[in-house]
Amino acid sequence: MQKENKNMKPVTVTRCLLLLMVMICLAQESRSEGKEYGNPGFGKEIQNFESADRKQFPPPGAIVCIGSSSMRGWHSTIAEDLAPLTIIPRGFGGSTMNDALHYVDRIVIPYNPRAVVVYEGDNDIAGGIAPEKIRDTFSSFVEKVHKTLPETRIYFLSIKPSISRWKLWPQIEAANRLIEQYCSSDKRLAYVDMGSAMLDANGEPREDIFQEDKLHMTRAGYEIWRDALKPVLVKAELAFEPQKDRSAAEEQNNTKPNQADAGDSK
Repeated sequence: MQKENKNMKPVTVTRCLLLLMVMICLAQESRSEGKEYGNPGFGKEIQNFESADRKQFPPPGAIVCIGSSSMRGWHSTIAEDLAPLTIIPRGFGGSTMNDALHYVDRIVIPYNPRAVVVYEGDNDIAGGIAPEKIRDTFSSFVEKVHKTLPETRIYFLSIKPSISRWKLWPQIEAANRLIEQYCSSDKRLAYVDMGSAMLDANGEPREDIFQEDKLHMTRAGYEIWRDALKPVLVKAELAFEPQKDRSAAEEQNNTKPNQADAGDSK
């Protein structure tokens, strides 16, 4: 009768454990990579912007606001909401950070902006793109802008919480943290928290600020965005506005009653 090799069992178990560890690592790596971006679309929307530019080209040194449908839905009131800052709205619904990168040479750089406001990432996460890839694509966007316009300031609006995509909130938070960390490495970059005030006392998305689709915002949602973004932009960008606009804004601020005066007027 053939004797059993006493060393065979431990070796076999060790190899199985090593193989299992490799498989787990590969699976984790695959999950972290997520899906790849598709080919950029939205050619018609970009052509519409360019057609409008040929009729009346925006003033140089303004603030370009680019992004997906949440930015597109702000077009009708964003100039008023962020006044007296000069705004060039360039949102196109359904876009991703990769689309913004692809069209930066056509609807950002030609305007020679002093600042760019970016809202992307919402559709990226919904499409299975990994947070790291969104961060890296935003980094490429920044590099492309700064290659031509090295002094341009770039503001990234945090990816918002929404009812319809609430199950994706962990991935959204991960992307936000990665981009916030990236922005902290360069004084020309700023991360703006747009989402905290969109959550209720239980830390869940407020129902009163979303349309029926539970994704796009009502006017109340844009008022939250206005109140989050405007102080940041005015503090950093008002000094670069034409003198007449600065003077009007400063005069308006100086004529507002303080709390004591408001109390006396009751």
